[in-house]
Amino acid sequence: MPHTSEVMLHVNGTPHRLTLDNRTTVLDALREHLRLTGPKKGCDHGQCGACTVLLDGRRANSCLSLAVAHSGARITTVEGLPRGTDGLHPLQQAFLDRDGFQCGYCTPGQICSALGVIAEAAGGHPSHVTTADGPSPGEPVPLTADEIRERMSGNICRCAAYPHIVEAIEDVAGAAVTS
Repeated sequence: MPHTSEVMLHVNGTPHRLTLDNRTTVLDALREHLRLTGPKKGCDHGQCGACTVLLDGRRANSCLSLAVAHSGARITTVEGLPRGTDGLHPLQQAFLDRDGFQCGYCTPGQICSALGVIAEAAGGHPSHVTTADGPSPGEPVPLTADEIRERMSGNICRCAAYPHIVEAIEDVAGAAVTS
């Protein structure tokens, strides 16, 4: 087949060798070829965040990423998050505790994006709202509600659970700082 390539994707810790049409997105590879339904196809234009996954540790809109361009990449979906003793990742538990979802369609993308947000801030990456008198370059950026809202602005929740999503992320980010 002239328009296909063999691609190796390490998804949730498991290697997968796939032969894919060169136009296949990471999202379609995950959903259609690996049957992982956590990442959702929302807008298919990178505007809603429902398809957010961690791609080599960084959050990415999987609907905009071609699988052939990421051969060898390590991809984490909501299905592959490390679980605590209760069977849930702490962020999943915080979303439940804070009622950070309603219909749940955007929740997998919200959770993957939130994990990326926490890692970015811990790594000292400033956002648009990080103040000039904030931490020195490379030092962790405190995740205030404004920081969280700015960093999560690419993830849309049609049910408007935003205040609860921010609270859930604050809970986990605060726990990460104190532990």
